[in-house]
Amino acid sequence: MKKIKEQSALSQILKGVCLGVIFNFIAVIVFSFIIEIAGITDNVIKPVNQFIKIISVFISCYFTLEGNKGYLKGLTVGLFVFLITNVIFWLISGGVFFSLSFIIDVIFCSLIGLISGIISVNIKKG
Repeated sequence: MKKIKEQSALSQILKGVCLGVIFNFIAVIVFSFIIEIAGITDNVIKPVNQFIKIISVFISCYFTLEGNKGYLKGLTVGLFVFLITNVIFWLISGGVFFSLSFIIDVIFCSLIGLISGIISVNIKKG
């Protein structure tokens, strides 16, 4: 059986970021419909959005990263998934929101990516 050539680190990161952004938007749209239908209170929105970020970054790392340096690839994926989704949401909402919460979220998503990258490259897939 032939061994399939490992993708470059940049290719893995780009695929991870794309997957993470797409998954994040689908999850946010589904959650928005649930909010509309169920009339969920505002105090539930922030924790669910954090959960969506965690799942988006983990899924994107798990399905795209392989080889070595998972920590670095994962950190990069987590950082860029967060930044790109925030820029798009800022464009949609018409405002840019920089605050301590933003900085904490950047660090949070980067750490989630780092951890997800380590886990992803060390799990045997297939």
